[in-house]
Amino acid sequence: MAFEQETPKSTAKPGSLMAFLDSYFHISERKSSVRIEVLAGLTTFMTMAYIIILNPIILTAGGATGLNFDMVFVGTCVAAAIATIVMGLYAKYPFALAAGMGLNSVVAYGLILGMGLTWQQAMGIIILEGIIITILVLTNLREMVMNAIPKSLKLAIGAAIGLFIAFIGFYDSKIMVANPVTLIQFGNLANPFVMVAILTLFIIIAMMALKIRGSILYGIIISSVLALAACLVANQMGYAFNAYGVMGVPSEITALPAGLSNVPAGITAQIVEIPDVGGFVNVVVEIVTAIPQDLKLSLIPVILAIMMVDFFDTMGTVVAVADKGNLLDKSGKLPKLNRVLLVDSLAAVTGGLFGASSNTSYVESASGVAAGGRTGLASVVVGLLFLVALFFVPLGYIVPTAAAAPALIIVGYLMITSIKDIAWDRVEDALPAFITIVTMVFTFSISKGIGAGFITYVVVKVFTGKWKDIHPLMWLAAIMFALYFVYVSVFVSSWNL
Repeated sequence: MAFEQETPKSTAKPGSLMAFLDSYFHISERKSSVRIEVLAGLTTFMTMAYIIILNPIILTAGGATGLNFDMVFVGTCVAAAIATIVMGLYAKYPFALAAGMGLNSVVAYGLILGMGLTWQQAMGIIILEGIIITILVLTNLREMVMNAIPKSLKLAIGAAIGLFIAFIGFYDSKIMVANPVTLIQFGNLANPFVMVAILTLFIIIAMMALKIRGSILYGIIISSVLALAACLVANQMGYAFNAYGVMGVPSEITALPAGLSNVPAGITAQIVEIPDVGGFVNVVVEIVTAIPQDLKLSLIPVILAIMMVDFFDTMGTVVAVADKGNLLDKSGKLPKLNRVLLVDSLAAVTGGLFGASSNTSYVESASGVAAGGRTGLASVVVGLLFLVALFFVPLGYIVPTAAAAPALIIVGYLMITSIKDIAWDRVEDALPAFITIVTMVFTFSISKGIGAGFITYVVVKVFTGKWKDIHPLMWLAAIMFALYFVYVSVFVSSWNL
């Protein structure tokens, strides 16, 4: 349901900065004020700032991918800042963008660790698929496809990605572990890593119950401080408390082996640091130089598969956030949608170029909308705050994966709430939605979930005699997904995209 608010009275003097902002962003027109927009921007940032820490953790995969934590931290901030500020200034909507959860896992575990690509090649693929999507936006095809997809599937995609992300959160926090017989099982509560993860989860839950804005970020910060303090105390007492997953340190509370520490070597007393501009430029150069390596026939299907994932990733977020802000028109469409989609597609290119994975619109933007944000000024504020965060790279080392991973579980909750708006009493809406959700989670693949939902939708409509209701673009998408399923199953079964 849309969130209405009273129109604040404008007190801006003609010719002043406030009057300019009001006029440029249509603040009064959208029943808001400069003060409300600034507060909304702060709120959105506080609810999505976890990505600054979480993205480097996921993309580096403990050093296995070859990506440097500091450079991913910087790239995440810069890419998010540019994309979000452009969204505010050009599209003039309160949508914030940052590295997409789900796709960053695909890049790390699918492309780099799974397929054996270098991190430079993986980021090059993100750039290329972003360029293709940008072309599709400029030809209006992306907007046409987005408008052709039934609302039930749009809602299901958002909910499915939420469950997908929550699954990763449970696994990365070791609350859920592998089991050779039952596939998965509950983790070991005697493991300090699991202790910190569960503590983090309940701290965030408690703050959310108390309606504290920025609960996710605050939960990560509080839990990280407690984890670090516990590790330092354990060091002094000679006990292992391996909350950071340090190699060689026991995973249960026992005697600490001589010469080892519970605290990772990267943690120092330094908090503020000037970003390594030279190192960051080298990262960009390496990525651009590697792009020709991606221009070969064997990788075209990879690029198209990632493109299909990225192509549909924004839809649920835009619809959900716009609806909360009463920004949709009477037909349920967002005015000037193509501007939003153009910025979003270029954000994918920017994210890949800066080594941060594809950037996309964030569902956490809904928190700023709930705080009253209605215009692009809120997005500009978010972008500026990402630039400020650039100078706090050392803080990233203090946050253990155990304190960051539970945030994914909460983000999953935020995304799955869209499931309530699906018409579960209508099989032609409910069944494709259900198939989308379970397929995405059980195959651990975003694109397979979306594809299964599209194909099911077409099949259900045909066999209920309503094939005339199927939009031509839905027919096309379903056929493309069917071919995609055959290809990845028969020719490249090792893929998991």
